[in-house]
Amino acid sequence: MTLTVPYAPEWVNSCNCSLCRRTGALMAYYPDGAVEVTGETRAYVWGDRMIGIHHCPVCGCLTHWRTLGDRGHQEQPPAVPSDAHVSKMGMNARLLDEFDPAAVEVRAVDGASW
Repeated sequence: MTLTVPYAPEWVNSCNCSLCRRTGALMAYYPDGAVEVTGETRAYVWGDRMIGIHHCPVCGCLTHWRTLGDRGHQEQPPAVPSDAHVSKMGMNARLLDEFDPAAVEVRAVDGASW
């Protein structure tokens, strides 16, 4: 399974929700379809069923998430882009070759309080 991004992220989100906190994911945002996903992933759908959270079926790493459809614009934390209602995806930047979290802005998001 591989993920190919069109450009390196300038910033990533560090979320404290139960899933991100446990996996240590740092999410970079891309328009849906901009990241090439080759191979199989498995999706976990939870909460308000707005996103599918994908992981590698071989190693179990959280790879990315994708929106599952537009249910209208919902309030988002300040670190999430203002076009949050548009189909997009978050990619676990820790999986990018040569990704250095010290070289990008890391934005803290309080996903535990949503």
